[in-house]
Amino acid sequence: MTEELAMRLRLVKLLSMDVDGVLTDGGIEYGSDGGEHKRFFAGDGLGIGLLVASGIRTAIITGRSYPGTERRAIELGVSHCVQNAKDKGVALAELRVKLHLGRDEVMHIGDDWNDIPAFLQSGITAAPMNAVPEVRNRADIVTEARGGYGAVREVCMMLLAAHEPVDVTLSKFLERLSRSAPVVPG
Repeated sequence: MTEELAMRLRLVKLLSMDVDGVLTDGGIEYGSDGGEHKRFFAGDGLGIGLLVASGIRTAIITGRSYPGTERRAIELGVSHCVQNAKDKGVALAELRVKLHLGRDEVMHIGDDWNDIPAFLQSGITAAPMNAVPEVRNRADIVTEARGGYGAVREVCMMLLAAHEPVDVTLSKFLERLSRSAPVVPG
């Protein structure tokens, strides 16, 4: 990570995330009951939990609506979950105003065209390696991991590393475990 990127990451106070193709692999399955099913990656969950524990706010902004997304957000301590967002840029702009955050204090990770408006509301942007080219080309960071397979965890670890050395974060995590305090979910 370059020093310039680390400086920009240190400003981030909110990580905004898309769901389909970012927190999941983008697949949508329908069960025999007609219900929708998605798979979330546990490693991403641990990364989000570490961010929350470190004081970095998190948000989910998605164009779809799915009860499992709300449940996952609650499990992980994600403080803002905006579903059915027709324009993610408008949704993120409204959230920025509500939280009194400047553009440089926001990071968004997305994978498709409908994430580009949220990129415009963010000081730093990220995309999973399997995002569409138009999004990858606009992202400040392209992860080595695919969406739904650790891309969010990778971004979380970059953010954490920019704020404090990883061994300090790990020590705090292990200390919480040893005290049998509530641990961040995976």
